[in-house]
Amino acid sequence: MPEMSGKIAIVTGGSRGIGRAIARELAMQGASVMISSRDAKNCEQTVGEIRNGRGVAASIALDLREADAPARLALETVKQFGGIDIVVNNAGATQRGDFLSLTDEQFIDGFALKYYCTVRLTRAAWPQLKARHGSIVNVIGAGGRTPGAHFAIGGSVNAACLSFTKAIAELGITDGVQVNAVNPGPVRTDRQIVGLESAAKKEGITLDEVIARMVKAQKISRMGEPEDIAGLVAFIVSKRGSLFQGALIDMEGGSTKTI
Repeated sequence: MPEMSGKIAIVTGGSRGIGRAIARELAMQGASVMISSRDAKNCEQTVGEIRNGRGVAASIALDLREADAPARLALETVKQFGGIDIVVNNAGATQRGDFLSLTDEQFIDGFALKYYCTVRLTRAAWPQLKARHGSIVNVIGAGGRTPGAHFAIGGSVNAACLSFTKAIAELGITDGVQVNAVNPGPVRTDRQIVGLESAAKKEGITLDEVIARMVKAQKISRMGEPEDIAGLVAFIVSKRGSLFQGALIDMEGGSTKTI
């Protein structure tokens, strides 16, 4: 029997990239997975792939920046599958750029999706997670530990999410809910590749050459794959990962140089 048979998982931002890989991995391990993102078409495509692999999945297209959307997601998951055992807070992208050019609206938007969605979905799902001794994994990012001027929004949002993870992990000990975070570095997602392909075209070199240059410049072992992060998340929420609590786990090829 698959390790997660009978478990019910929510994956936000689950229609592509890291979230998609996590949704597919959890389904392959036997979990029933509820996927959410703003893109209904991509959600349905990912659900179809999981079902074609004999997994169980459903989706709901929501703008998780809206204050009531995370609660709607939790309610729909319980309605369709009967409970919540795992929450993977993965949704959220922030604007990069020169700090002096970044607007208040861009900062607000960055916090609205990644930070407040994480807070609201955690709150909405907590009664189910407490009753079922469930698990939360917040997929955050290495920029929360290593600030940079061109990542002022993302670094600030990620740092807030890391702090939130530690805070709620303490409550999780009392309530029997596992709470941890994963910090990816550069990962081969569509969004990442678009930027790298643009750089390759501009410089007249291949995509592989741009990636090799980035790896060397950042002094990392290699570029990550979505499946790398998915495998780690699946391990954390499995019985073998049950000792993790309040852990902020860097999976970024060595880009985080601080202690």
